[in-house]
Amino acid sequence: MMINHYDIVIVGGGPVGMALALGLHNSGVSCLLLEARGLPEKDEDPRPLALSHGSYLLLQRLGVWSKLTQNTPIKTIHISNRGSFGRAILEPQDAGVPALGYVVNYHDLFCAMHKQLTADQSKYIGGALVTRINTTENSGEVYFDFQGRLEQVTAQLIVLADGGQLVKQIPDINYQSHDYQQWAVVANVRAEKKQTGIAYERFTPDGPVALLPNDQDFALVWTVAPETVKEITELNNDSFLLRLHQHFGDRLGRFIAAGKRSAFPLSLKYATSTVSQRIALIGNAAQTLHPVAGQGFNLGLRDAYELACEIINAKNVSQELGTPAMLSKYLQRRQMDSNAVRTFTDTLIKLFSNDSKILNQACGFGLSALDCMPSLKRFIARRMIFGAKG
Repeated sequence: MMINHYDIVIVGGGPVGMALALGLHNSGVSCLLLEARGLPEKDEDPRPLALSHGSYLLLQRLGVWSKLTQNTPIKTIHISNRGSFGRAILEPQDAGVPALGYVVNYHDLFCAMHKQLTADQSKYIGGALVTRINTTENSGEVYFDFQGRLEQVTAQLIVLADGGQLVKQIPDINYQSHDYQQWAVVANVRAEKKQTGIAYERFTPDGPVALLPNDQDFALVWTVAPETVKEITELNNDSFLLRLHQHFGDRLGRFIAAGKRSAFPLSLKYATSTVSQRIALIGNAAQTLHPVAGQGFNLGLRDAYELACEIINAKNVSQELGTPAMLSKYLQRRQMDSNAVRTFTDTLIKLFSNDSKILNQACGFGLSALDCMPSLKRFIARRMIFGAKG
């Protein structure tokens, strides 16, 4: 069994884990990234990702943006509430940015980041299944299976950027969770009316339905009740498109084509603390949010970037990495943003996903009021784009 030591070991080689590794490139910090899966050879994940303008800026700094094969700008966000008169429209000038965001394919982003990691000659091991982590006051240990061998590495700091399974091995970190009793159906769809850079977020009693501009089509994220998800995903294309038209409305005319459909359950899950002895949590290991308003990945990317900044700052002043003092600074940097975004998305779902006519009308009035208040629109738009600090 070969033993190696690194300053940082990142467990989880998805986009958030890769963003941290890229952020540490050329910083003098030795870093190892471990990913359980290999690089997918084909597009196995049709999920759209709505990247804020803030995330676009971060990906530019990391050298990733130019390697994306496709991105579609979001020039307008149209927010409405089915069954009420209210609506609000957000545009780039409301936030003082050239575009509110961009829609990219998850697989495309994954491959672009992996390509940049390879160009940077970062230490990345695919097919490495981490089985155990252990920490002391002075260091952390990571055990993983790789090509049938048990390997061990030590580090000053272990960063968990996986789905949160390894957190079970950390006694002082627990998760709070809430099942929304909703599923998201994801697909690419085409409408009679061509997309013009408008993202639609339409609230319904069953949950929001989002249509994001995606090349010439729309990326659909349709929230449905658990008892109907199987029925909807198994409809033939014509029936699926008719059902979607009845649910969304006539704003885009008929829906005329649909790609492969997939579905996943929606819940809120967040760690009671995102740091522990020689350990930091980022991305889905720190929190999983409802996809409403597209905040989850953008929040995880800010986790990675700010942790990279904190690690580099500590390195530059010759401070030991992974100490309680360093992790406390990181926690303070991220706490306001993560709490605010979690509260924002959770409140949206609880306010808008219900059958109350009174609350429905109140939400519609709130959207109309928002549309008439430029200063409030700017406040909300910039926090959706850049995080709690705006």
